Amino acid sequence: MSKKNTKYIFVTGGVTSSLGKGIVSASLGLLLKSRGFNVTIQKLDPYINIDPGTLNPYEHGECYVTEDGAETDLDLGHYERYLDAPTSQNNNVTTGKIYQTVIEKERKGDFLGKTVQVIPHITNEIKRRIKILSKQNYDIIITEIGGTVGDIESLPYIETVRQLKWELGEKNSMVIHLTLLPYLASSGELKTKPSQHSVRQLMESGIMADVLVCRTEHKIPKDQRAKLAQFCNVPLENVIECKDLETIYEVPMYLQKQDFDDVVLKGLDLKSDKEADLKDWKTFLKKFQNPKRTVEIALVGKYISLQDSYISIAEAFKHAGADLETEVKIRWVYSGDLTKENIKESLDGVCGILVAPGFGDRGIEGKILTAQYARENKVPMLGICLGMQIMTVEFARNVLGYTKANSMEFDTSTEYPVISLMEEQKNVVDKGGTMRLGAWKCALKNGSKLNEIYGSKNISERHRHRYEFNSEYIQEFESNGFIATGTNPETGLVEALEMTDHPFYVGVQYHPEYKSTVATPHPLFRAFIKACSAK
Repeated sequence: MSKKNTKYIFVTGGVTSSLGKGIVSASLGLLLKSRGFNVTIQKLDPYINIDPGTLNPYEHGECYVTEDGAETDLDLGHYERYLDAPTSQNNNVTTGKIYQTVIEKERKGDFLGKTVQVIPHITNEIKRRIKILSKQNYDIIITEIGGTVGDIESLPYIETVRQLKWELGEKNSMVIHLTLLPYLASSGELKTKPSQHSVRQLMESGIMADVLVCRTEHKIPKDQRAKLAQFCNVPLENVIECKDLETIYEVPMYLQKQDFDDVVLKGLDLKSDKEADLKDWKTFLKKFQNPKRTVEIALVGKYISLQDSYISIAEAFKHAGADLETEVKIRWVYSGDLTKENIKESLDGVCGILVAPGFGDRGIEGKILTAQYARENKVPMLGICLGMQIMTVEFARNVLGYTKANSMEFDTSTEYPVISLMEEQKNVVDKGGTMRLGAWKCALKNGSKLNEIYGSKNISERHRHRYEFNSEYIQEFESNGFIATGTNPETGLVEALEMTDHPFYVGVQYHPEYKSTVATPHPLFRAFIKACSAK
């Protein structure tokens, strides 16, 4: 334990997955932070992948990248957006990482010839990963356990929580169980039985839930609440209602009205003289819900049938939009459907275009057509990561006249590789965790649009890519009006391009969306929305 006697909160889920454990954890973190506590949140994921870096976004949604270059679960994005504080590789642990570490230790002979088992070896490694954050002197660590109680994959995590609760002693940890109260329209009532079974399953694993958070479409009647308290062994005030709301940003206030933070502090024997001050959060929400104007922006990507694939971009639009009292409507456009014949119709009437990140060659030509449309019709456009590379290929083909220009990602033998692999990437065999990842410095050109947007010459932004702008072409690009206005000071790699004779045509190799939070909307998204409003 740290010298500060860190307290631990474990958030489990029951009945069904996707109930919003991440949003409840983030909301609780925000409430406790506003009461003066130093809080962080971590996610334990039961899948055997080492991290989500090699997972298809359709499978798992967006892969969120931390400052220190970890490819993590999208819930870490929620944690950062609510807490306005960075997370790290220690905030996301997967079963793959746990087993990889234990097996590596076994191969080195660290276990002195003992039989390696789930208990104690796997559970000890999970414990070590949970406690690692306490070295940073947090008052409270909230640990969200992915999946649902009863899943085979989650069993080692649930057993670890049981052991930790026993080891940490009274009032040093608590379990919040998130569950679902289904509504039966035919009988017009909420049913508590699935929640009772879920709590009982948790008890069979040796864990008593301290607080019950109930996802519901309707208000929970008093008698149902009392029934849940009685059958699930929790005090009445520890049954918290979490009704479906218009936006996830209303959740902290909804939970605060039920004294959720007080219930948790009492359970952990913590006191705070400071009331939860959500004034800035309420201001954001008021602006978000009462916009003065609306802009429609086309988000052109290849994973748009699962919008969680671009969740950080969608949320960054909300943060910057609210700051400017502007509602941002997103027109989701699948790049694979775009052709020369339908491009005008597909993008007609939008105030701006964002070409999204991605990997692989599917839908690439549609993105190139999009960049051409935005450049020629002076429609404000922001290209992120692959989006910047698409703008590069389009410019090389249609302005510089290199009709066969391409990225080496899509054509390794292209005559004009305007996007190419760095030397150190050429012999990489493993796909996971081998890209340019995490925060990298970027120096902006004096007097450039980006310099003006950031109000600074030196910035740092997060990356997740393998291919780079080929600097051999930089002179041709710049002499034709597409300027490299951001470069990495150490490597000289191009980080950003912007067009001189266009209201807003900016491509960035980094991911600005990862750093946007409710408290600090990202300046690049703000500037882009402003340009779209002007159109």
